[in-house]
Amino acid sequence: MMPHLPSLIRHRLAIALLPFTLLSAIALNSPLPSARGQTADQNSLIINSDVQEANSQTGIFTARGNVQMNYPARQIQATAAQAQYFSEERRIILSGDVYILQQGNSIRGENVTYLIDEGRFIATPKANQQVQSIYIVSDPNPNQLPGTPPAPAVPPLAPNPGS
Repeated sequence: MMPHLPSLIRHRLAIALLPFTLLSAIALNSPLPSARGQTADQNSLIINSDVQEANSQTGIFTARGNVQMNYPARQIQATAAQAQYFSEERRIILSGDVYILQQGNSIRGENVTYLIDEGRFIATPKANQQVQSIYIVSDPNPNQLPGTPPAPAVPPLAPNPGS
């Protein structure tokens, strides 16, 4: 340590510096009073993954590995191997076994691009496969065949006067 100082001076110096050392350790380990974490709201794009990178110069955010995306403003939930958010172009590219669910409708593909301002998905499959979409279609007459007139309403039975 300081071999040229007598041991009594070294001991007193260590005791004198102890409060400053403790204060420094406490100050460095406590959160800054002005630092606040963001909270998710309706306009948040929430992405969970194994690895994430953000490039402030290009405005590109990349998430890799077990990606789970939630975009409450558009009621979108998605899973993929990778997601890239291009903040300047306002587009999200999901790749690797993509599954997207939006208001009960779903789409599966190898790559899906979501154009935020247009609210449009562009999906491509793996080689020699297809994209699959499942849409909920509201149908007021699910039993009526297309091109046939609706069945006439059956009048209620009149009471039998003889009974």
